Amino acid sequence: MTTFTDAVLAGDIDAIEAMLADDVVFTSPVAFRPYQGRAMTAAILAGVVRVFEDFRYVREIHDGPHHAYEFEATVNGLEINGCDFLTCDDDGKILDFKVMVRPLRAAEALAERMGAQFEDIKADAVARSKAGA
Repeated sequence: MTTFTDAVLAGDIDAIEAMLADDVVFTSPVAFRPYQGRAMTAAILAGVVRVFEDFRYVREIHDGPHHAYEFEATVNGLEINGCDFLTCDDDGKILDFKVMVRPLRAAEALAERMGAQFEDIKADAVARSKAGA
C-alpha cells in the first residue's frame, strides 16, 4: 500500500487523488478561500509538484485521524518551509487538507508560480472530474 508521503515524494498524483475523500476541502496558503472536491484538490497538488523543487518531508506527527507533515523545498531559488495538515475520515480518506508555508518571500514566489498556471489547474480539475464521473 502506498503511503501519503510515498505518493507525494513520487509525484504520483493519481495515488494521492485516490486518498482524497470526494468532498475534501483544500486550504491553500496563498488563496483566500478553500477549494472543495477531489478533482480540484488533485489538480492543485499536480500544480504544486510542478512548482516545488528538491521537495522533502522532514517530520511527521500523527494523532489518530490528524496528521502533520513538515516539508522543505525550493521555489524560484528560495527555500520554503511548510506543513501539510491532514484530517482523515474513518475509512482513511483525506477530508481536510490544509497547507501553511513560510517565509513570506517564498510564499509570494509560490503564489506567483501557482497563479501563472491556474487556468491549466482548472482545466485539469474539469478533466479529472469528468474521468471520475
